[in-house]
Amino acid sequence: MKLINKILIGVGMLAAASLTSCDEDGLKTPTQSSFDESVVYSNYTLAEYNVFGIYEVFGHTNCHRGRYLPWYGFNTDIELYNNTTADEKSSIARYSMTVTNGQLNLANGPYNELMGGIERANLAIRGIRQYGNPSVNADMAELLGEALTARALLYTELLKAYGEVPARFNPIDAETIYLNKSDKDVIFKQLLADLEEAFNYMKWPLKSATTATTDRPSLAFAKGLYARLALMASGYSLRPAEGAVGTGDAGTVRLSNDPELQKEVLYPKALAALKDVIDNAGLSLMDYTQLWKEFNNMDKTAGKEVIYVIPSSDTRGRWNYTFAIRTEGNPDWSQGPTSSRGGTAGPVPTLYWKYGDEDVRRDLSCVNWKWVLGPDGKNIPQLAGPNDWYFGKFRLEWQLKSPYNGGNDDGIKPVYMRYSDILLMAAEIANDPACGNRDEAFAKNCLLQVRQRAYKGNEGLASAYVNGLSGQDAIFNAIVDERALEFVGEMLRKQDLIRWNLLKTKIDESKAELKEWMDNAGTEFGPAVWYKYAADGSIQTYGYNEPATTDAAPGEGWECYTNSKGEVATYFKFTSDETGTYSESAQKKLDSFYDNNPDTKQWWPIPEATLVNSQGTLFNDYGF
Repeated sequence: MKLINKILIGVGMLAAASLTSCDEDGLKTPTQSSFDESVVYSNYTLAEYNVFGIYEVFGHTNCHRGRYLPWYGFNTDIELYNNTTADEKSSIARYSMTVTNGQLNLANGPYNELMGGIERANLAIRGIRQYGNPSVNADMAELLGEALTARALLYTELLKAYGEVPARFNPIDAETIYLNKSDKDVIFKQLLADLEEAFNYMKWPLKSATTATTDRPSLAFAKGLYARLALMASGYSLRPAEGAVGTGDAGTVRLSNDPELQKEVLYPKALAALKDVIDNAGLSLMDYTQLWKEFNNMDKTAGKEVIYVIPSSDTRGRWNYTFAIRTEGNPDWSQGPTSSRGGTAGPVPTLYWKYGDEDVRRDLSCVNWKWVLGPDGKNIPQLAGPNDWYFGKFRLEWQLKSPYNGGNDDGIKPVYMRYSDILLMAAEIANDPACGNRDEAFAKNCLLQVRQRAYKGNEGLASAYVNGLSGQDAIFNAIVDERALEFVGEMLRKQDLIRWNLLKTKIDESKAELKEWMDNAGTEFGPAVWYKYAADGSIQTYGYNEPATTDAAPGEGWECYTNSKGEVATYFKFTSDETGTYSESAQKKLDSFYDNNPDTKQWWPIPEATLVNSQGTLFNDYGF
């Protein structure tokens, strides 16, 4: 049976168990039925269905499917929302959210749905502990480890988006139905302890029936998530003053004062977890193009590079619908009619030139063309203009196993963690003296593996680059850069920049680089761009890395870019001939990074709809 069917059954079982254990006032009663907790959680199949029910919230219309994933993660120094029109959607990207924002101020929005998933996890954890006998039943123990990891995943998503949230680690009762936010340190410590417990129960990829696919967590994911949380907990973030969480405090960007969450405490544990994954999980880096072709074709086979994906059915989810290369018109690969899809966000244009010419990631990560309908009604690629760039990793045209049906859902399971992240987290931690014994050689080796994959066929260039690094600062800065090149479009960057205390700093650097590029692009390369169609149906360009004029074709079969009037024209031009000032579109692009200081608006506010229903117990901080 497919996972999504089991999820739906699990939701029903969970609801039945909940209803038969509560009276009309929500207080516990000893009522017995065929779906009593003692029955559900003493039976592996029924208990497993309820664990599946935890994940079901990801597919809800206004949770990850249609609100969290399409809006979390940008703007950063490498990722930008492409629509520069000022509205409620752009305000999310531009750090000007309000509690009444119509996209997220929903009773069934991501905040409430994720908290609902945590309640499901709490019920499953309590039930398996009480009735599943996990101390002697290995299958039930693995299920308990999965539930603990699922709860940690849900809380990680809440902490990434909202900063501070209520700490709920037991099912709701009359005394806990209304809670204010908790200091995030309380939550971090509980999640880290939960994952340490889960390590004892879970299996490596492909070592059990539950770890055969990447839409269920494995021991590799639990250990990778532990490291990710350790980096978050010991890193910087916007925090209220001590003891002032949930009082409306403006907060400051600072480290935790909790002695249990210092780097010296967490880094050795996190590095041990990552080394265990490296040595024992059986994972490896894939060919970069093949990795993303398999992703778009919804391959969930475990034991390769992808460690975990956000689960959904094959007809749910809006990842490619949101982030794929822009498609305008009815695509040849669609089963039904559609209007424009994809291209909501894309890489900052200047990121393209930060890749080496031999880096295979560049042309997959930074795409400056889109699909349009040609004269014969077939899709053809077309230059998108110098301001609009797309994530080439995500492609509706590569989605062959379950073709996009032309609606709002595409079935894509977003990658949440890859093996390259394990390597780069390990490199970062091993490079820091806080890990107990700084190991530069190990850090460089982890970085080298990622770099050599990127320079397939030119591995010597990768080796020369990494071997030339020396000292903690140089290696750290290289890791900061490498994570940008490796993970652009995967929405990891925002949290990375927050924990490094580089959010505003890096965004300002990127904005300055974009301005310099706009001022000089037409003379450094271009100003013309020539193109021709490649064998795979995509587009090849000339003029991005070398000078090109409008009257000198680079070879046979090349066409020069034309403007909206069909006239051969300069491509990389951002100013008006008459005034010498930026064009309106160029100026809007420059102004689109943020409206407020990102360091003071790192989090989304808990929405008004939730605050109103909290009976006066829940409050936002940070000026919301």
